[in-house]
Parts: sequence; C-alpha cells; structure tokens
Amino acid sequence: MAAENRKRDAGQMQSVFRAVLTPPFRFLWSVTTEGMDNIPVTGGAIIAPNHISVLDSFFVPLVLPRRITYVGKAEYMDDWKTKFLFPAMGMIPIDRSGGDSATAALDAAAGCLEAGELFGIYPEGTRARDGLLHKGHTGVARLALRTGSPIVPVGIIGSDQVQPPDAKFPAPFRRVHIRFGRPISVERYQDRANDRMVLRQIVDEVMYEIRNLSGQTYVDSYATKPSKPVAAPAEPAVPTAPAAETDDRPVAPVIPIDRPHGRPVEPAAASTDRSRPTGLVVASAAAGPTQVAVDSDGVDRRSSAAVIRSRPLDLDALALTGA
Repeated sequence: MAAENRKRDAGQMQSVFRAVLTPPFRFLWSVTTEGMDNIPVTGGAIIAPNHISVLDSFFVPLVLPRRITYVGKAEYMDDWKTKFLFPAMGMIPIDRSGGDSATAALDAAAGCLEAGELFGIYPEGTRARDGLLHKGHTGVARLALRTGSPIVPVGIIGSDQVQPPDAKFPAPFRRVHIRFGRPISVERYQDRANDRMVLRQIVDEVMYEIRNLSGQTYVDSYATKPSKPVAAPAEPAVPTAPAAETDDRPVAPVIPIDRPHGRPVEPAAASTDRSRPTGLVVASAAAGPTQVAVDSDGVDRRSSAAVIRSRPLDLDALALTGA
C-alpha cells in the first residue's frame, strides 16, 4: 500500500512543471533528439538512459511525449533544492544501501509499469563522474521480467557539459542530444526469470546498446564503487628481439573504441557470417582508448543506432563543448 501511495504521489505536478520549465530549458539549451519513434505509444515501458549529469532527470522527461516516473537516490530528499522538485517531476526515492526501502521503490516502479506508464531507471545506479559508461545493475532486468515491459535504451550526450560533477550551477547555451534506441524485449527469458546469468545477460545487452547510442567507453566496474587509483605508466623496456620479427598467431576480432565523445561506435564484424558482434565491449579505465576482443554467445544484439532513421549525429554542428 505504501508503495502504491508513493507511485501516485510521484509526478503529480509533472504536467505543470513541463509547461513551466520547457520554455526556459529550450531557450538556455538546444536539445535535439533521435529515435523518438522507438518510444512505445501506449503501454508500460522502461526508459534506461546513461547518467552523466544531475540534469538528465529533467532533460529526458521534457522531451518525452508521455508522462514518466523514475527512481532517484534518496539523498536528493536531504537537499532543500531537490526535496520537493524531484518528486514533483516524478522521482521515487530509492535507498541504494538496499533493504525494505529499495524493495518498496521497485514495487512502486512495477505498479507504474503495470498501469501502462513509462518508468525511467538509470542502470548504472548513479551518475558516472568520470564520463565513462559503467557496468549496469540487475534491477532493470528484474523489473522488466517481473512486468514483461520492454526496455528502451537511451544515450544522453552533452548534459555533462551543461552541469559537470561538482558544478554548482548549469552552464547556459550548451547542446544536448538524446538518442532513443530500439526497445529490447525480455519475453524470451520469462521462463528463467530467477536465473542470475539471465539477469546479467539482459543488463549487458542494455549497456551494449547504450554504449552504441552515447559513444562512451564501457568499463566493467560499477559507478557506485570508488575507482581504483591508476598506476603510473612503466618505462618502456628495451626491445631484445629483431624489429622485423612478427607474431603470426591468429588474433580475435577487435573493435576500436577511441572514438570522439558522442559519436556512435559501429562495431567490426565478429566473424564472416555475422554482420555485428555479440556481447559487451569491455575496456579498462586505466588503459585508456584501446582495442578489445568480442566474445560470442549466439544472441543477436544489433546496434540500436543502426535502426534510428534520423540523420547521423554531427558533432561539429552540435558544438557540445562550446557556447
């Protein structure tokens, strides 16, 4: 009952805030979108974006044609600036330490989806302060399997230039681009809803799609955990083998991930009979831009960016880093 009441309370003023906030947001920031036709017109659906700025929870609801409820960290309720604003915009606070509070929030989320509404959740669990795309938590997969709702991956680009981590105020006249990917159905996993490997596979598929939409580098670590210190690079060793000597052993297919921020990454072919790779592309935060091998588990994970019918993202036109 408490969860249902929380669901009804969240977002009661969203239509009012849309009307009030949309004009100044449109004046201060140029917000463009792609793939809006991938958002279901009716029925419940999970909106799953990357999270690079506190303003993501404003930009996404303001461009959606339907009302959305979403979860946010309970710490927002301790700050007078967000205590009333975020719940009015549709946020259900969730205690990231777990326990009954987290369960109640997810129960409320399920109620929203079963009522045929949109529900937003950040798979990373919190903002990525380093600009990288981090490993997703399984809550989004549990929610999708529980309600049978599709997951719409979303790539947000440029909001971290509007308000970077630790910035007190947003910077005006920046560009924000939001990409909505093809919905991911979980129907084929319904008979294995309690399988932890299935939950991880669903989340990995979602993160793979978000990576293609946002152009971020993926790292196989949670954003909610402190980053490990990066060791200083070692001095290069003096080569002892002749320079002309090469290694003729076969190597696995690789994907370059040192692409400019915001540009979708088009994967290389994993084999001669498949046009796209399967599995997540994983990079080391310490290693920086590099090339990594792609594994194959037989599941087709075509890039959502490939099915978006609007124009490709032009970074020069967007001018994400300039006023």
